[in-house]
Amino acid sequence: MAVTTAPHPVPARTKSRLAPALLPYLLSLPALLVCIGIIIPFFTAVWYSLQRYNMNLPSLRGFVWFQQYVDLFTNRGFWHTVSVSLTYTVATVVLELLLGLGIALLLRRPTKLHNIMSIALLLPLMVAPAIAALMWKLMTHPDFGILSWLIQQIGITDFRWASAPSTALFTVLLVDIWVYTPFMMILLLAGLRGLPKQPFEAAALDGVPASFVFFRITLPMLTPYMITAALFRMLDSIQQFDIIYAMTQGGPGDTLMVFQVMAYLEFFQNFNVGRSAAVLMVLWAIAYLLSNIFIKHWLRLRERARGAA
Repeated sequence: MAVTTAPHPVPARTKSRLAPALLPYLLSLPALLVCIGIIIPFFTAVWYSLQRYNMNLPSLRGFVWFQQYVDLFTNRGFWHTVSVSLTYTVATVVLELLLGLGIALLLRRPTKLHNIMSIALLLPLMVAPAIAALMWKLMTHPDFGILSWLIQQIGITDFRWASAPSTALFTVLLVDIWVYTPFMMILLLAGLRGLPKQPFEAAALDGVPASFVFFRITLPMLTPYMITAALFRMLDSIQQFDIIYAMTQGGPGDTLMVFQVMAYLEFFQNFNVGRSAAVLMVLWAIAYLLSNIFIKHWLRLRERARGAA
């Protein structure tokens, strides 16, 4: 009669060692899946940007390598898009940073009234940007818009808002500021309330002027928070699509033809997949360059703070 032997049980000590060894891989699995989800579309866009790929002319599809980029860089319309996109990005980030900082300074003390006001000021951030743009489009309508009626009461007539090239950028900036200033405000408010109290208490005991406290104590300690907030808004603003497209579709003419609107129109209006992908790759390169500049400044400030400590 054959003798069967039972499998040796895994010692409890081996199990206890195995679980901690596998834990880092299990925790990094979601990040790996996200990276795969980002890398696949990215390299697909690179692949298409190297081709002549127009869905109206499928028989002419083929690799042209960097010819799409050469055509872009020799096109005056493309450089107009670069100029408009950077102008829009700088204007929104600077204005929203200043307004957010001002509001955060006003609401710095954590009183009940300030907490209620900070929550109320977050309401525009909860509105989808495309919906906010449509709301402002109705409010600025020349026939029945409430904002058009208000400026008529102070003597300004025939103000065409987003329908005129001279005022289109101003109008979309208003919408962007209304939507995203609360984002800046809440980040800077969290930074202000998280600053150490000892330097401010010592300055109050010594009778230091408020301007000196702000420029020599508050602002230097708040700068890393300001760079972080500006970085997030810069990355979002340079890719702006919904507000501009909902308000003007890149017009009037090409007045507000930013990167995302240009890529969208090239794909869905001209069916030029290769050119659209090339525009998006240039946008990625500019965003990558600007984000690296911001991050280097942030790391430099952090090292300086550690050295001072």
